[in-house]
Amino acid sequence: MSSTVRRAHGAVPDPVTVFDEGAPAVVNLDPDLLAALRRAATDAARDGVEFLVNGGWRSPEYQEQLFDEAVSKHGSEAEAARWVATPDTSAHVSGRAVDIGGSAARRWLSEHGADYGLCQIYRNEPWHYELRPEAVTAGCPPMYPDPTHDPRMRR
Repeated sequence: MSSTVRRAHGAVPDPVTVFDEGAPAVVNLDPDLLAALRRAATDAARDGVEFLVNGGWRSPEYQEQLFDEAVSKHGSEAEAARWVATPDTSAHVSGRAVDIGGSAARRWLSEHGADYGLCQIYRNEPWHYELRPEAVTAGCPPMYPDPTHDPRMRR
């Protein structure tokens, strides 16, 4: 896959902001997730913090490529699944997950994300956030140790 094709499939070779209207990884996010991210990013900017997107929406083909690369890297599908979901289970493919870059942004989200319904889902992935609207009033749910503990990840 060329870099242009990869970008069209959701690759983010260089981090972009949550306001980037030209990045498929951003504009193809679930509209409610994107709106919450943009509200949070606007407020974080007042604290001098910028949100960068390292990953967002991905096509099933690109997600499969990432999973295959993880299998090669980690030696088995079971070990790869701790880090990369399959296309049929990935919240990225449906646009319901975003990977936020920058330690300051992740720190800000860990402190304030629930106010926007933005929750870290996996303890081993401090960059991975999903929208949980109930978090605004109830707080974020407990994190799974890694994706293999998430019932949504079971085929």
